[in-house]
Amino acid sequence: MIGRWLARALGVIVAVALAGSTIGRAQDGPAVEHAKRLFDLLEQQKFEDVAKEFNGQVAAVMSASQLAEVWKALHQQFGGFRGFIDQQVRKQGAVTAVVLGCTFEKSELNALLAFDGDDKIAGLRIMPRPAQKRETPAPPASSRFTEESVTIGSGEWTLPGTLSMPTGAIAAAVVLVHGSGPQDRDEAIGPNAPFRDLAWGLANRGIAVLRYEKRTRRYPERAAAIRNVTVREETIEDAVAAAALLRAHDRIDAKRVFVLGHSLGGTVAPRIAAADKTVAGLVIMAGATRPFAQVAREQIAYLASLAPAGAPIDQQAALQTLLEAAPTSYWADLDAYDPPKAAAALAIPMLILQGERDYQVTLDDLQGWRRALDGRASVTIKTYPALNHLFMAGEGRSTPSEYERAGHVADAVIDDIGAWLARAR
Repeated sequence: MIGRWLARALGVIVAVALAGSTIGRAQDGPAVEHAKRLFDLLEQQKFEDVAKEFNGQVAAVMSASQLAEVWKALHQQFGGFRGFIDQQVRKQGAVTAVVLGCTFEKSELNALLAFDGDDKIAGLRIMPRPAQKRETPAPPASSRFTEESVTIGSGEWTLPGTLSMPTGAIAAAVVLVHGSGPQDRDEAIGPNAPFRDLAWGLANRGIAVLRYEKRTRRYPERAAAIRNVTVREETIEDAVAAAALLRAHDRIDAKRVFVLGHSLGGTVAPRIAAADKTVAGLVIMAGATRPFAQVAREQIAYLASLAPAGAPIDQQAALQTLLEAAPTSYWADLDAYDPPKAAAALAIPMLILQGERDYQVTLDDLQGWRRALDGRASVTIKTYPALNHLFMAGEGRSTPSEYERAGHVADAVIDDIGAWLARAR
């Protein structure tokens, strides 16, 4: 997704999650003044001065030089800083966090700076402003489907979801599995909501669709506390629970429940099917097949190529910072996983889709699926010349700023998925 490597690089030193603890908009006070002073130091490129205020936990994972590279990349992606919009103060225990709304040349972002009880920096994160005031519209005026709230799973990881149900005959049902990061049920990015587009479009074509909040979004603190976390805890367990919910529905044929994964969700879709052998088939949208470090290195190089002349990015430092954004257990798990090999071991139908303008997961990754699944009658592979990573249309080289423009998943993609799900056996 948009600039995920940059978001993770800056999120690596977040030592505390403060969901649900907002005090609200704040006037200038000691914490706000401290946060703005640090932001000014970053803008003045006084990274050593900022690093001196890291607490021990943050200093262990982020050096001044790494901070400098990330800050440089931030400006190359979003342009120069223009000013503050607003500010909020959040508290949880001994930790105080200030969220500064910031205007950059190409986007509006939130800067979160957290301080521990000793007033040391316990966290630093740059993230999209939750809004662009993107409001969830009511479902379109259609007599072909309705929507209902559901709960996925049980126990400590229950997740809220939305089930889009055709009012007439149901040809198949599908679970939507997110890409990387703490995604919501719409997989929203900027003004775009690709999973909502898929849910409404497919339900309008006679396909039941389940989408849900990702575990890392619903329970950020608890998810971050999982020891030796892997993609199983992040993604696979909840996808399996979601498929079980569909199979238990009295209007859905339990033998016609599919999984659709996008980006990371597409990469691990074969693992979901291996964990749940009753999955009827897979739709893989922009699923990577190569080692994560290789894909990340190419993304960073691509973003560096978009930077103005004379402003190079230390690509190795950026990659290292990204790799520090998750525990070693997470990367080791992904490194040990071979998506094409896992897919080849499955005897179920698969639809594999790729946007040719996608710079995050590229046609080189698609070749991995082709080599492993070549010649299988039950496997369909299709590319779309004008589409990007979100399967939305554009022109020329795709850039992160493209995701900030409102768009929709191409109708041709929804048509292809709907028709394939209806006939796949």
